[in-house]
Amino acid sequence: MRRERTVTQARPEITPEQLDQIRELIYKETGILVDGKKNYIMKARIEKRMLESKARSFREYQRKLLLSEKNGELQNLVEELTVNETYFFRDFPQLQGFAEKALPLLLSEKREQGDHTLKIWSAACSTGEEPYTLSIIVQEMIADYDDWTMTILATDVDRTVLRAARKGEYGTRAMKDTPLAYREKYFSSNGKTWQVLPHTAEPVRFEQMNLIDRRAMRRQSHYDFIFCRNVLIYFSDQSRKKVVNSFYDSLNPGGFLFLGSSESVGRITAAFELTRIDDYLFYRKPKQMR
Repeated sequence: MRRERTVTQARPEITPEQLDQIRELIYKETGILVDGKKNYIMKARIEKRMLESKARSFREYQRKLLLSEKNGELQNLVEELTVNETYFFRDFPQLQGFAEKALPLLLSEKREQGDHTLKIWSAACSTGEEPYTLSIIVQEMIADYDDWTMTILATDVDRTVLRAARKGEYGTRAMKDTPLAYREKYFSSNGKTWQVLPHTAEPVRFEQMNLIDRRAMRRQSHYDFIFCRNVLIYFSDQSRKKVVNSFYDSLNPGGFLFLGSSESVGRITAAFELTRIDDYLFYRKPKQMR
């Protein structure tokens, strides 16, 4: 009886030079600079995408990337490479400064002008915890909330995380810093997961957006608050400057920009004012243009 031999296809060997080519392509298209110290992770994820896209060689896969349309293989690879770890009420001290200092100040100024609109942008929103957190905070902090029109734009380049965000269903880890009172008021639970309630989700609109897409960024305007936390650390200096300048243009005079605790606007641009309110420091667009 003849014994059949199984032929195992060898995994393609990807060279450091080839990794650099893909790194450069990702940077050109997204502004994201993949850390060269994590080549082993990048290589493994490229190999995964090569397998799933049925590319038989690196050259064939590279062609797929180069010929990729907006939501094609390049987008799939970017989504594979980007890290999305977040949870509700992340970096609570900063959110406390927003809720107790920056928000009341801006609301007071708007009331004086007879303006009852509030517009917030959660850039790089990942799976939605941040925009839903902002919705909860604002609803808690505005006594006359029903008299206001609030919109929260939540954007991310990753389609997968946006699908999860729109679903609005979260596990225990995502809820670990959420106060019990807020869980009961803004979520429902089946004992295993937590579902965002309609009034929590109502102000939030999700949209796919690349932060270095100039045309898309130029369409954003009249925001009172922009949150882009723990994202710019993945961008090059040049891309970082472009994104922050776009945020500046998108804010109303007197609007606030919130970055991650390890990120500094001052290193990127001098256009924002560093404003102190009690023990909190904020980056604010000047109310009167210089």
